[in-house]
Amino acid sequence: MKIATWNVNSMRARADRVEAWLEKTEADVLAIQETKCKDENFPWEVFEHNGYDVAHFGFNQWNGVAIASRVGLKDVERTFTNQPPFGKNGKDPVQEARAIAATCGDVRIWSLYVPNGRSREDEHMTYKLAWLRQLREHAETWLSEDPQAQIVLAGDWNIAPQDDDVWDIEFFEKNEMTHVTEPERAAFNEFIDAGYTDVVRPHAPGPGIYTYWDYTSLRFQKRQGMRIDFLLASPALAQRVSTGYVDKDERRGKGASDHAPVVIELD
Repeated sequence: MKIATWNVNSMRARADRVEAWLEKTEADVLAIQETKCKDENFPWEVFEHNGYDVAHFGFNQWNGVAIASRVGLKDVERTFTNQPPFGKNGKDPVQEARAIAATCGDVRIWSLYVPNGRSREDEHMTYKLAWLRQLREHAETWLSEDPQAQIVLAGDWNIAPQDDDVWDIEFFEKNEMTHVTEPERAAFNEFIDAGYTDVVRPHAPGPGIYTYWDYTSLRFQKRQGMRIDFLLASPALAQRVSTGYVDKDERRGKGASDHAPVVIELD
């Protein structure tokens, strides 16, 4: 079974690339982030014509998550319980389309688009940490209730948990950038402490193994990227992972997303 996660940065803009990638890789499940569309605008036909069932969760041109599966799709859950909403500048908080789950085959898969902190003092950073805290509480409970649970927390985490997950940690610190702060890294590591494993890193060790390259300043061409997309597996599922990799080639060429797909294969 092949499971992948990919922040496509607009499903409608990259429908052809996603379809071609699925045909090439024959991935069984794809967790998608930043679909940037409502349900009525989602390109369902891209998946249905290729034998995939799809669950999508999107309100507008921002955020949006989906799961496409050709090994079954049931028990769909949009948002996790008590998922924190966001209200900008004191406005009434609203729920954002950042999390969707489904059982595909025997695996419970979450497609997650973790909030971007934007800046170290921004209200989005407070939101991001609260969002991760609530998700971690649920993730820990799932394992305590069933130690043999088959779970993948897949998506764009907007965190680079290690120094070699960014192209120049001194640049990030000097410019007081997000993604590498102690609170963000601590929030990520709480999932590891709860029992989840980054199952790709052993097969694709750093430095230089990135999943995201900004469109500006020729970051991709200069190999100036970040590793911020992960598949965290429950203990029982982690034992089944035979390989994992970042499909860097998909970041190349016209119309590419600024993220690359990240893939694992299960025995």
